[in-house]
Amino acid sequence: MAKLSTNYLGLTLKNPLITGACNLSMDTDVAKKMEDAGVSAIVFKSLFEEQINLESLQMEEELNEYVERHAEMISLFPTVKHAGPEEHMEKLRKLKEALGIPVIGSLNCVNSDTWAAYAEEMAKTGVDALELNFYASPGSYDTTSINLEDEQVQIVKEVKAKVNIPVSVKLSPFYTNLLQLIRRMDEAGVDGFVLFNRLFQPDIDMAKEDHHFPFNLSQPMDYRLPLRYAGLLHKEITGSICSNTGIFSGEDMVKMLLAGADCVQVVSAIYKHKVPHLGTMLKDLEKWMDEKGYASLDEFRGKLSKANVSDPYAYQRAQYVDLLMKPFELLKKYPQV
Repeated sequence: MAKLSTNYLGLTLKNPLITGACNLSMDTDVAKKMEDAGVSAIVFKSLFEEQINLESLQMEEELNEYVERHAEMISLFPTVKHAGPEEHMEKLRKLKEALGIPVIGSLNCVNSDTWAAYAEEMAKTGVDALELNFYASPGSYDTTSINLEDEQVQIVKEVKAKVNIPVSVKLSPFYTNLLQLIRRMDEAGVDGFVLFNRLFQPDIDMAKEDHHFPFNLSQPMDYRLPLRYAGLLHKEITGSICSNTGIFSGEDMVKMLLAGADCVQVVSAIYKHKVPHLGTMLKDLEKWMDEKGYASLDEFRGKLSKANVSDPYAYQRAQYVDLLMKPFELLKKYPQV
């Protein structure tokens, strides 16, 4: 029987399948079902500083709604303050106590000076590692790419200086040179990289002529971008590589591992195919390994990475150029066009 254990962020995991940050982890019963289905670790739902700030502001407005209507109403409500991140921390603490697998805390902040403070508080909950969720959507024309990257590298350094547990970074692909940024963060001490973050994208309802906000679930074949970067990064950095986005099957996991990933995170697969599907993914991975004669993941991890393939252009534009040189191949495959 194939051995599925892997190392991620210095943690020994029983297999490479991790549940990514999502609302599902907020329900302890669901989290236990995911553990029973076989996942090796769970990333708790992200703590968003932006959400805490908005909730605090809303609470303050509600408490002071009647203050100006009558002098006696100034003391209508007791003086209370918003709990801040404590409610989230308490839920994270309880989940860690309830599960027997590693739990990873996820954090997203708005202000650069609060990352380290929140990370320090999150580490106190007993989580096994932290995941910094760099969900950045620049809205200013004046912010340069180097300024944005310098700020994020500095955040990483400050967080690493405050906590004594592994720290990973979840990134989007929208950087000028992502490989250089990852190298800088790797040199700053980041223990692992989750590729990629699915950023919120707005949509428009044509009938209502208004914005609406559909679920941003990934789709099959979305895995090809993280696969490319797993293949490029294998053996080039000291941090772990965790592929995320568009991973729905054991076959998808095999491809990521062949490219060089240490593990994968899934969310959309659970929403679309339910919790028991996690066990199916692991069985399919194990079946493939048995058929190929692999006793462990180390025997084939990174086998098809850039560092290990003879074709130096496998992860460059060679496939695209090859397609350009054969413009009628698609017409042969899809003659109805």
